[in-house]
Amino acid sequence: MPYTESIRYLKGVGPKKEEVFKRIGVSTIADLLRYFPFRYEDRRNVKKIQDLKEDEFAVIKGKVVARRLKKIPYYVKATRVRDILEIAVSDRSGILLCTWFNQGYLYDSIQPDGTVIIYGKPKKYEGKMKMIAPEFETFEEDNESLNLGRIVSIYPTTRSLTQRFIRKTVSAAFGAAKTKLVDPLPFDIRDKKNLPNIVKSMEGMHFPLSFEDARLARERFIFEELFFSQILVYLRKAKHRMQKSIVLKVSEQLISKLKSNLNFSLTASQNTVLREILADLEKPYPMHRLLQGDVGCGKTVVSAFAFGVCVSCGYQAAFMVPTEILAYQHKETFEKFFNGLGYRIEVLVSSLSAKEIEKIHKDLKEGLIDIIVGTHALIEAKLEFKNLAFTAIDEQHKFGVAQRALLPQKGNNPHYLVMSATPIPRSLALSLYGDLDLSIIKDLPQGRIIPKTIWIKEEKRSWAYDFMKTKLKEGRQGYIIYPVIEESEDEDLKSLELMSKELKKEFVPYQTAIFHGKLKSEEKLTVIKKFQQKEINLLISTTVIEVGVNIENATVMLVENPERFGLAQLHQLRGRIQRANFEPTFIILSKDELPEDVTVRLKAIEASSDGFKIAEEDLNLRGPGDFFGHMQHGLPDLKIANPLRDLEILKEARSFAYNVIKEDPYLEKKNHKPIRDHLDFWFDTNTDLALSK
Repeated sequence: MPYTESIRYLKGVGPKKEEVFKRIGVSTIADLLRYFPFRYEDRRNVKKIQDLKEDEFAVIKGKVVARRLKKIPYYVKATRVRDILEIAVSDRSGILLCTWFNQGYLYDSIQPDGTVIIYGKPKKYEGKMKMIAPEFETFEEDNESLNLGRIVSIYPTTRSLTQRFIRKTVSAAFGAAKTKLVDPLPFDIRDKKNLPNIVKSMEGMHFPLSFEDARLARERFIFEELFFSQILVYLRKAKHRMQKSIVLKVSEQLISKLKSNLNFSLTASQNTVLREILADLEKPYPMHRLLQGDVGCGKTVVSAFAFGVCVSCGYQAAFMVPTEILAYQHKETFEKFFNGLGYRIEVLVSSLSAKEIEKIHKDLKEGLIDIIVGTHALIEAKLEFKNLAFTAIDEQHKFGVAQRALLPQKGNNPHYLVMSATPIPRSLALSLYGDLDLSIIKDLPQGRIIPKTIWIKEEKRSWAYDFMKTKLKEGRQGYIIYPVIEESEDEDLKSLELMSKELKKEFVPYQTAIFHGKLKSEEKLTVIKKFQQKEINLLISTTVIEVGVNIENATVMLVENPERFGLAQLHQLRGRIQRANFEPTFIILSKDELPEDVTVRLKAIEASSDGFKIAEEDLNLRGPGDFFGHMQHGLPDLKIANPLRDLEILKEARSFAYNVIKEDPYLEKKNHKPIRDHLDFWFDTNTDLALSK
């Protein structure tokens, strides 16, 4: 079938161009047909030469009245130009001069008295209109032009691939495959949505006769992308619901005991989420839940109740976190929370000695450890549990999608909770994580004060230092954050190692210390312990403190070169100083001159402390592919759909997908065969889905 064949066999491609196409992710005719243009140019309106306006793209049609090829001698070293081709074109209203550099090979294809169509941007030189390196076609060569006299597609491209060649190759691919194209969207869905069929849509995307054709085709493929992403989401959810898991009975007496161990009351949101999680634990299929909440909202405390229920029922629980510091902090938190219950809680991290790791592995296998808190060490192949019934992952965005999937495999369909402090709007979260039930903690613990964010330039550095000294004098502690550890020849960044020496002098008599990822685990723990005990006043650190460093007395942070950080990361850093009832201040100190996109990003972090708004702005700035690509395992890349921009289409696609899977979870019905075939062709549907009984 031509649809699956390599593009190598299309006219003009061959092995060399095939390799170039592979660089942009195109290997087969199927790939090429779905390599969509990102914009269109209107090249329909042919203008008279006398009506041309400077710097305004235009199409003209005329006769070649003169041509000249000027060779530049090889010994002229002052220029890289080796030849100059000039032609004069007339349409009786005037003369247009066209010039090409180093394209002498075009000379023979432009014959005197021949008719040409020219497209480009004219400029005036010495009173005459001229186009430099315009696109052209001789009128006889292609009466059905793909490049001029029509609406023309503009594609993302790479070196050695011209727009003309892409259009020509796409046209050849479409011609070879269009009679064999099968529409993956069932007729009833297209009919209800009034969407064009696959052939008309492909033609409208690549070779539209009008901008309306292009719009309708683009809308169809946006819907299709989102529809199949939701089909995959609901298939996975269906599989979860078909699995059997351990029912964990919730003891109200235990919940009351655990609440009494807290020195604060849960917020309204925390209580709501707690009820949702506890209800899940008593169901006969495994909980698959995403817990979202802004930095410092108390997600860990809520999850701890589920750990307690699991252990009280005689089973084991595992908690995976991204850093060793966080693992030890959670162990300390759990020991206080489960005080008096006799639970055995241990930490498993790679920095432990081989003997210590071996001992923990043995005790887990024998069921002697109730709760294990660890890093990636928890997903090592040789680690076994006796009866794992509950798993949780903190800061889930810090783990790869494949890593997140490994932890539940350590048990027999254990209950599964993932937590994220990088929230996204509920409607998007439901669509992207539709196989997970969603819980959101909306409010912060009572007494928490939102940090004041101040953006300053280099000239106010001394003010920032003086402000921090004032806070240190009041008994508070602070951070100074750098994006690098060592000097870089390529980047104009302050070196943490170098600056720490200057800062020690600057902040005398206060105690400073450095903290970064290259320190040994024991050194990190020692530094953090001293910081907790107020033996260190100022921590000079990289973003290693972004997750897991929880020092309530640290209320001021200065971030150097904030332009080097993403919005979500800056918001995470800001969360480190939002841990107590003291007023926190977050200062970002940037270069004086910044690109416009960086300025927009820093204005956003200065203007808002709402994690949901920050995430939405992050999506707008970074685009859907980058923002969502790592979020969910098995979802297709979004090539033209943007879930935020196309939110209404996404909601419709989600509704249609839900009805399909609810009616036919195995996609066995005849009218759903195109859906299943499309999934089999484009995605790995052999695993993690409910396609097979």
